[in-house]
Amino acid sequence: MSRSDVMGQSRYRHIGVACLMAIMLQASPGLALGASIADISVTNSQKDLLLYLKVKDAFTEPIHEAVSSGVPTTFSFFIVLEEIRYFWANRTLSEMTLTHTIKYYNLKKEFTVTRSWEADPSVPLMSFDEAKGRMTRIDGVKVIPLDRLRKGNAYRIRVKAKLSKMTLPFYLRYIMVMASMWEFETDWHAVDFTY
Repeated sequence: MSRSDVMGQSRYRHIGVACLMAIMLQASPGLALGASIADISVTNSQKDLLLYLKVKDAFTEPIHEAVSSGVPTTFSFFIVLEEIRYFWANRTLSEMTLTHTIKYYNLKKEFTVTRSWEADPSVPLMSFDEAKGRMTRIDGVKVIPLDRLRKGNAYRIRVKAKLSKMTLPFYLRYIMVMASMWEFETDWHAVDFTY
C-alpha cells in the first residue's frame, strides 16, 4: 500500500469521525434541555387534593421519530407532597410516580396512550397531536385525601418529569447510544399553598 493510499484512508477516517462527532454534538446538547413543567395547579374536590400540570417541549424530533417508528415511549412523573414546617425539616405526606406510555401501531395508523393513574384502558387516537397532549398532561390526579391535611397549614407540592429509557427492538439495539441522547429530565417544579 502506498503512502498516498494510507493518507487517503486516514483522511476518510478523520472525516467520518468528524461527521459522527458533529451529529452527536448537534443531537445532544439542546434536544431536551427545553423540557419543563408548566401550567401546574393544585385544587381540590370534596374529598381529595388534585394536581394538574403540563410538560412543555418534551417531544423533540428524535423522540417523535422513535414514537413514529413504533418504539413504545414512557414518561415518568414524580410527585412529592410535603407539609412545610418552619423550625423542623419538612414532612413528606405523599410520594407517587405516574407513568404515561405512548405506542404507535403502523398498520392501524393509530396511537395509544396508557396513563398509570387512570382506570380506563387506553383509547385509540388517530392524531399525534392528540396523543402528545395526553402524554404531557396530568388532569386532576388525586394526590392525597383532604382529611390528611390540616386547615391553615402550609404545604408544598414538587413535581418532576423524565423520559424513561426507551426499549428498542433487538434489531435496533445498536443505536442505544443514540437513544440516550433522546432522554430528558426536567428540573423539580414546586408550588406552595395553604389549605
